[in-house]
Amino acid sequence: MDYRDAYRGKRCMITGGMGFIGSNLAHRLVELGAQVLIVDSMIPDYGGNFHNLQGIEDKVRVNIADIRTESTVRYLVQGHDFIFNLAGQVSHLDSMLDPNTDLEINCRSQLTLLEACRHNNPEVTIVYAGTRQIYGRPQYLPVDENQPVRPVDVNGVNKRAGELYHLLYHDCYGLRASALRLTNTYGPRMLMKHNRQGFIPWFVRLAIEGECISLFGTGEQRRDMTEVSDVVEAFLLTAASEVCQARSFNLGHPHPLSLRELIEILVELCPECSYRLVPVPPEKKRIDIGDYYGEFSRFRAAVGWEPKIDPREGLARMVAYYREHRKHYW
Repeated sequence: MDYRDAYRGKRCMITGGMGFIGSNLAHRLVELGAQVLIVDSMIPDYGGNFHNLQGIEDKVRVNIADIRTESTVRYLVQGHDFIFNLAGQVSHLDSMLDPNTDLEINCRSQLTLLEACRHNNPEVTIVYAGTRQIYGRPQYLPVDENQPVRPVDVNGVNKRAGELYHLLYHDCYGLRASALRLTNTYGPRMLMKHNRQGFIPWFVRLAIEGECISLFGTGEQRRDMTEVSDVVEAFLLTAASEVCQARSFNLGHPHPLSLRELIEILVELCPECSYRLVPVPPEKKRIDIGDYYGEFSRFRAAVGWEPKIDPREGLARMVAYYREHRKHYW
């Protein structure tokens, strides 16, 4: 499916647009000739970074706002053709330490946005950034969309609720909503300041610094990883396709890696680093899901999406980016 003409001259809003995936999406939309509004609360430690807009600063509009604020969101959603809803709290550990904040950001804010669209822009197309975390510990592999949903942390519960709100508003009010369940997205413009938003950015930071990476457990846990440019394409294909409305789709990669294999690639790219195996801390063991890799054939059948970037190439790109821009992310 060729989506490139679908965005030329169209008005697109990205919630969480100063963050990792949102900013990469903004760069691509600018290339496609879209008019882009970025909305971000810039909450410390959540990933918003003005450097993420380097090169497109004068080609996008930015509104620093919290989508929990009803009056603000009612105004912001007006007139847009597409809303890419990426605002959220994504740390699994933080959701267990502060569940009420996770509830506010991943549930109440989603209802606020959907209500604003229902009353002020009912024709808009919305794509919600969901997560594979809703499945919890897999009952079988690869995980397809028929697998029972049983999250292992507060974040997974609230993200599942956010996804269901979007589908409900389609069914009840006709909003053109759909959801993508992301899995281990990585690449340029990630938050690198701490290790609470995923293992990949922290491993990459330690590798670039020449440190010893602590790998929990045996290192044989398998994961699928999707490079952010592939994920951006998935969002654009979903929003441009009628067949995706009112549906949720897994993303994934056909070549999952063990965490040990991932680190061995980083050691090749950064020979000054090393790794060691350490016991899993209790707070992480409680929410660990073991092996996970997803089945994405439903999404491939709907829009023809296939990930193009293999992990070695994606990690090489990521390392090169942060070697050049580390002062903006460390």
